[in-house]
Amino acid sequence: MKRVITVLTGVGIAMSSFSGTTAAAPANDLGSVVSVQEQQKIINVAHRGASGHAPENTMAAYQKAFEMKADYIEIDVQMSQDGELVIIHDNTVDRTTNGTGTVGEMTFEELRQLDAGSWFSEDYAGEKILTFGEVLDAFRGKIGILIELKSPELYPGVEEKVAEELIKRNLHKPNNEKVVIQSFNHKSMQKSKELLPSLPHGVIAGPSWANVTEEQLAEFATYADYFNPNMNIVTHEMVDDVHEAGMKIYPYTSRSQEQALRLFDLNVDGIVTDYTEHVYYHPVKNH
Repeated sequence: MKRVITVLTGVGIAMSSFSGTTAAAPANDLGSVVSVQEQQKIINVAHRGASGHAPENTMAAYQKAFEMKADYIEIDVQMSQDGELVIIHDNTVDRTTNGTGTVGEMTFEELRQLDAGSWFSEDYAGEKILTFGEVLDAFRGKIGILIELKSPELYPGVEEKVAEELIKRNLHKPNNEKVVIQSFNHKSMQKSKELLPSLPHGVIAGPSWANVTEEQLAEFATYADYFNPNMNIVTHEMVDDVHEAGMKIYPYTSRSQEQALRLFDLNVDGIVTDYTEHVYYHPVKNH
């Protein structure tokens, strides 16, 4: 499901694929615009939805990402006290709702009563914490879904519950990598891969993995299809090593055009971003 980004550099403009507007094509290092029409393939992952434009992990953010033609929405899965799979990033509700408390210590009914939109803007007052099933039902077949198991060590059995929801909807079979599961908890990914062997999985890597070795990547590749690191640690050598190990690399989280362009130039396979509009075009440099 890779998108082809075409940059009309001959006239110094690039067409945005979602808005129909034009924007100035970025210059290369030498300050000149590339002079011929070129293409580069990249996967555009809307981080927690189009979270630069709408409250993260809400239906509004996911719908916005779909409208902006992202390739994937990235969602964060946790579990309520009574066993419901819910979509929220933090282990507490304090930052992104009008409530306080720990996600795993609250019932789904308690979580559902919270306002998950007003913190971002009053325009989004009334947005609710979603269930995993609601997101799957709303967007399966429409856009790719990158599922992050957030702190799975806090929720025994979460891998099985996620698998059940996917199998129930027949989403556990290969379908152009439209469903991918990832986590910072690599043991959780090994377990999930055993449960869902046909689905691609990814390991997320924080800054401490800056010096990941070829041997470590080879070990990850025994159960993972993606190595998705913090964007600040990505180098050409890392990208080459990940590709050599047979995996793809989707760094996180780009929040500026400059950051996105740097990742383009490192030849990554995809970019996880709060601003999907930054990932639609890129003039490939002449090396």
